Amino acid sequence: MFVEHPTRRQFLQSIAAHGVAAGLLTAGLRQTNAADPEKLEIIDVHTHFYDPTRPGGVPWPGKDDKVLYRPVLPDEFRKLTEPLGVVGTVVVEASNVLEDNQWLLDLAAKNPPLLGIVGHLTPGAADFPKQLARFAANPLYRGIRISSGLLKAGLNQPLFLNHLRVFAERGLALDVNGGPELLPLVLDLAQTLPEMQVVVNHLSNVRIDGKAPPAEWRKGMEGLAKFPRVGCKVSALVESASRDGKPSPSDPAYYAPTIDVAWQSFGADRLLFGSNWPVSARAGDYATLLRIVQAYFQDKEPVAQKKFFAGNARMIYGLKPS
Repeated sequence: MFVEHPTRRQFLQSIAAHGVAAGLLTAGLRQTNAADPEKLEIIDVHTHFYDPTRPGGVPWPGKDDKVLYRPVLPDEFRKLTEPLGVVGTVVVEASNVLEDNQWLLDLAAKNPPLLGIVGHLTPGAADFPKQLARFAANPLYRGIRISSGLLKAGLNQPLFLNHLRVFAERGLALDVNGGPELLPLVLDLAQTLPEMQVVVNHLSNVRIDGKAPPAEWRKGMEGLAKFPRVGCKVSALVESASRDGKPSPSDPAYYAPTIDVAWQSFGADRLLFGSNWPVSARAGDYATLLRIVQAYFQDKEPVAQKKFFAGNARMIYGLKPS
């Protein structure tokens, strides 16, 4: 059963009618400065860092990507997000090059805002246990990410599932990325390995159009939420709303129907804030995407806000206290 939130909706309708959303929310962001002991701590659980100028280059992004093909490093992220109250990030490795896991760990060791690394390894591969043992020995290594394609192929493979059992025993988190077709696959995984911490990336990349999301997607989200070890990132919002390469809508109300489903499904304990920066820059600036989620959560209980913006990141990924 879905519950209406009149206070939040009245707020969104008001700012849309008067055109003052950016000013109000920017003022709110300025209040969360480093000198304020009561600031709302923000941890971004989905960013990417890479450097195409390194020997051997990078497998992603491609050289033809005029927005992303450039060095993307912690100093840029810190200067962009620190004024907005972001204290750290969990980095997700997009490269399938084994040693890029180590490159990120080395980068994190020198840059404290990098609170954890979600690496790239392949369950079901013969060397998975060895490589997992190698990288997981570093406490900054907090999980791995796999695709919906790999998950679909592996669900019926005993070796794949056995590797995930070993992975789960280490207390690491499994990020899974894909489209809405991902949800029934994660449901199968949760039924098979209910003890494993799984995090659905990007709301499973459901298309956002300002209207109620597809019923099948909503059903999938509700089904997954029955498993207490499954969480979900409210991330890649602006990308999912972008059309034809144009900037996405900045009105928070446009995103509310989709976030509603995630909130009503997973609640305060299993939703996490993520940006997907720098990919998000294709569709909107960082301050805008942060304002969107802050507007949604502004009338939630303070404890729920603290969990969404940082507490759940620390719990689900096992991050060390700051």
